[in-house]
Amino acid sequence: MRKNFSSAERWLPTSVKELEQRGWTSPDVILFTGDAYIDHPSCGIAIIGRVLESMGLKVAVVPQPNWRDDLRDFRKMGRPRLFFGVTSGNMDSMVNHYTANRRLRSDDAYTPGGKAGFRPDYATYVYASILKKLYPDVPVIAGGIEASLRRLVHYDYWSNRLKPSILAETEADLLVYGMGEKTIQKIAAALQQGVSTSHLRDIPQTAYLASAETFTAGPSDLVLPSFEECLKSKEAFAEAFRLSEEESNRWSPRRIIQRHGNHYVVVNPPETPSTEEEMDAIYSLPYTRLPHPRYKDKPIPAYEMIKHSITIHRGCFGGCSFCTISAHQGKFIQSRSPASIMVEVDAIAQLPGFKGHITDLGGPSANMYRMKGKNLSLCRSCSRYSCLHPHRCSNLNTSHEDLLLLYENIRRHPAVKKVTIGSGIRYDLFMDTLLQNHTHPHRYLEELMKYHVSGRLKVAPEHFSEKVLELMRKPSFVLFETFKKQFDFINKKYNLNLQLIPYLISSHPGCTTDDMALLVLKCKELHIKPEQVQGFTPTPMTLSSVMYYTGLHPYTLKPVYVASGEEQVLQHRFFFWYKKENRPQLLSWLKKHGRHDLVRRLFGK
Repeated sequence: MRKNFSSAERWLPTSVKELEQRGWTSPDVILFTGDAYIDHPSCGIAIIGRVLESMGLKVAVVPQPNWRDDLRDFRKMGRPRLFFGVTSGNMDSMVNHYTANRRLRSDDAYTPGGKAGFRPDYATYVYASILKKLYPDVPVIAGGIEASLRRLVHYDYWSNRLKPSILAETEADLLVYGMGEKTIQKIAAALQQGVSTSHLRDIPQTAYLASAETFTAGPSDLVLPSFEECLKSKEAFAEAFRLSEEESNRWSPRRIIQRHGNHYVVVNPPETPSTEEEMDAIYSLPYTRLPHPRYKDKPIPAYEMIKHSITIHRGCFGGCSFCTISAHQGKFIQSRSPASIMVEVDAIAQLPGFKGHITDLGGPSANMYRMKGKNLSLCRSCSRYSCLHPHRCSNLNTSHEDLLLLYENIRRHPAVKKVTIGSGIRYDLFMDTLLQNHTHPHRYLEELMKYHVSGRLKVAPEHFSEKVLELMRKPSFVLFETFKKQFDFINKKYNLNLQLIPYLISSHPGCTTDDMALLVLKCKELHIKPEQVQGFTPTPMTLSSVMYYTGLHPYTLKPVYVASGEEQVLQHRFFFWYKKENRPQLLSWLKKHGRHDLVRRLFGK
């Protein structure tokens, strides 16, 4: 039985004192994370901890351990009965630490007070290595997004080189990729039965290192170009990515093998997508939805953003070139039932400080809830990287009716005054044709704007250039312009005064400085001052990062233009052409390259 609301025993223990309060001499599992411990289902460590706890296991969490001192944080709880779990947290530690220009960030949203410096670079590597040195005979299981996206050979932007699988650079016994609830339960169950990790070779959604002397690939395995071949040849690395991406997007992919020197990295196929009942079970676990009391009154910025939000589904079939979501969460949408979501609304309504505002009902894309193929047998034989690009699949059911009904039911909840959608939406899911009449807008957009936008609606056209959008696997900018007409029409019809905020990217492979100048010119013509903008950051296991490193498109091996160095900085400055401090450099570039037409159109006389 759980104790009263203020008791620290409502959270998983994070200290020896808390272990003693529970009467534990040692935990069964100890989880190390680079984030502060927030017991909320938006945080991976909370989900994995609660899932293991639901098996009757004693689970402890060590958040943001100090890796610089005598390693007391790694020793304090001693040896777990089953295994250590390690993760960098909800983000890759390098993305967390550095900007697109490789400059060190001054803050960390997952740390109390937003302070930087409480996790190492390559945190998963560091934690796993320390634990293996201290406890060489205790299994170490690596998971989370950093491990997941580095399971094979990958380009590492921050060291500007190809890196081998994380398994080849740490001594982790197993790697769990993707959303690993089902996988971690199978690992824990096997270890409880006394099975060694060296014999855990068939668990779905795991990867491991095998000796080249004893391992033989099977006839049905997909063998990728080796790490050594990728080092020698950018074409080989591009081919390795293409093969692994195509295979990963299948309903029933094969086992993937990649040689690293005297070892093979073996990546088992993933679990089947979670059913609605399985998703409901994960989100029904006893989360407090609060940061651990150890942080007292220190605010954690990431928590402030998600504390009153609800995840309604996982996965994304958009397949954008620069996005890691499908590589981590999968292409197939896994949704919760409306009943499960309403139970979570009830739980949020009981939280201290809740004033009636649900800040998000979403997932990677807010409006993919319950979307799937009309004929699932066709999906099971498909290997498309995207259900939306280069055109929307005719087998895809894009009905928004279930989502609209969910919105309506939550609006009617007696404790809810407002529901806003904080996740981005895919407008190409409901803009049926490029020439759709803007005076007959889609019902979803109309309902969204009337009830669920808190002043600003964020969407992601990303760019203006059709050639860049094609490389990004994004729809034509013409579709965004049509969408904006519908947005403006609904705004005027209901006197809403909402703002449309587009996400845009500079320096993506294929983007020239000319392209950036034309993009901001189009923004000016549409009366948009870019705010939600970013410089392209190559992250592991994405098509865009492979193009950035190789200068080739992996599917055609044709050259792709890649901006670098000062040109990347210049491209990003074009977003802020209206700032006086940027004008001299932008004018100089435009005049030097003979673009006097753009000088006049951007800056006037």
